[in-house]
Amino acid sequence: MRTLIGAVAATLLLTTAALAGQTEGLIKKIDKDALTLTLDDGKSYKLNAETDLDSLKPGMDIVIAYDVTNGENVITDMQLPDSDTN
Repeated sequence: MRTLIGAVAATLLLTTAALAGQTEGLIKKIDKDALTLTLDDGKSYKLNAETDLDSLKPGMDIVIAYDVTNGENVITDMQLPDSDTN
């Protein structure tokens, strides 16, 4: 039984990892009502409620890490390559 539970847990972890991704591009559109960000390739990503939307502007270059949850690309981390935090 422990082997079966371990195998199921490992499968779930691998499935979750396979649904994570990273991309970069230019911000095309920000929908503050729907909390989505669309890149110049046409793909949309869901922002979380804590995101400072005023710091994001169309035309900015951005790197996004995301997970696919319930068919949506949900941003887990993002970085503006032109910003220097050091």
